[in-house]
Amino acid sequence: MTDTPTQLFIGGAWVDAADGATMPVDDPATGEVLCHVADAGPKDAKLAEDAAVQAQEEWARTAPRVRSEILRRAYEIIIERTDELAHLMTAEMGKPLAEARGEVAYAAEFFRWFSEEAVRIDGGLATLPDGRNRMLLSRRPVGPCLLITPWNFPLAMGTRKIGPAVAAGCTMVLKPAPQTPLSSLALAAILKEAGLPDGVLNVVTTSRAGEVCEPLLRGGRIRKLSFTGSTAVGQLLLAQSAEAVVRTSMELGGNAPFIVFEDADLDKAVDGAMVAKMRNMGEACTAANRFFVHRSVAQEFGRRLAERMGALVVGPGTRDGVDVGPLIDRAGRAKVEELVADAVERGARVLVGGRTPEGPGCFYPPTVLTDVSAESRLMDTEIFGPVAAILTFDDEDEVVRRANDTPWGLVGYVFTEGLDRALRVSERLEVGMVGLNTGLVSNPAAPFGGVKQSGLGREGGRVGIDEFLEYQYLAVPVP
Repeated sequence: MTDTPTQLFIGGAWVDAADGATMPVDDPATGEVLCHVADAGPKDAKLAEDAAVQAQEEWARTAPRVRSEILRRAYEIIIERTDELAHLMTAEMGKPLAEARGEVAYAAEFFRWFSEEAVRIDGGLATLPDGRNRMLLSRRPVGPCLLITPWNFPLAMGTRKIGPAVAAGCTMVLKPAPQTPLSSLALAAILKEAGLPDGVLNVVTTSRAGEVCEPLLRGGRIRKLSFTGSTAVGQLLLAQSAEAVVRTSMELGGNAPFIVFEDADLDKAVDGAMVAKMRNMGEACTAANRFFVHRSVAQEFGRRLAERMGALVVGPGTRDGVDVGPLIDRAGRAKVEELVADAVERGARVLVGGRTPEGPGCFYPPTVLTDVSAESRLMDTEIFGPVAAILTFDDEDEVVRRANDTPWGLVGYVFTEGLDRALRVSERLEVGMVGLNTGLVSNPAAPFGGVKQSGLGREGGRVGIDEFLEYQYLAVPVP
């Protein structure tokens, strides 16, 4: 931990908070304090905003190839330091090292992807229908951005936002989650090493998010907000952004249905369930939340899933052979405990897990519930833990209706061997993404995002850079 920055990163320099405040970073596997980092206040946020605004004009004029090469160098540094970054992530967030290494690769890929997109920003030229003017279209950076990232993927959520902003020519103020600031600070150091000019990226770690972010959103100089987090916080940020008409991207909560039809290959379905449910200990907005399994195969699916879940090894992420690390904090674990207890009180049966282990840390065992009541709180609450809740259904129309009966619409999973049904059900689901016979949808080359209260806009893919660009139309008279 001694080599990891713990100060704010403003204008290319590492600085303490103006009032000298610090905040602890805890190890969720032990509850012990790893270190203290600077705890920014409004004055620090203003300095970070000043740096971003001052750097914007020159950065916007930087050649696309230069921006591309900075991202490419940062990608290479991240790959070279995979083990170092994985250990850092495991220490502050808890995920097993093997999974942390996977996130490092995933995070790096956003920089590689957007290094290639930086040189493909296009425009257009056309004669308007009346023949009197030519229409010249150009695309330019939206301007200084506020990026707010969550704790569950502390490196990848940073690169997914920073990558397109750098590629488009935008400057940034990044506010990482207070539980996991170290990965973001390490990322800032890597980008500085890769040649990112001073002031383009500024990082403010803080436990005072409201005091730091609200003045920036209402002030009129920040022109773009990109947020990943809960729907409730996203709604608050949208309201704060309205006054200055700040352009927004929102990647919010999920309540993903996982649908297993009677003709599904159960081996594929269980494999997919393990990925969709247990990636990141279930602490993912894409995690399968509601398992709808056809009545004819529900018992066998539940048995196989419980067997696989029960075989997972729970423990500190740094220990060899561990499959499931701790949840992020005691509040997160308490929420999972309460949701499981509520489901059991309403008649659910526990096939495996369901009991909090004794000892230090925020551990919770992989849990499979069956005979779950539709009235259970976990049916309309994002679980964010290793709990699979199984309900049964009898026909297609019924399960589509129940799957769509939620204000969220991020991702859905469909398992069937029938092509017509696969396409038909996927098209009927009110979600932004569908995993068809797979439990993994996230990929830097694909547009990530949802509908309804799961968010606005898309991250990643060819459209990811669009969120950071504006069109300008120039009318040129025809001679």
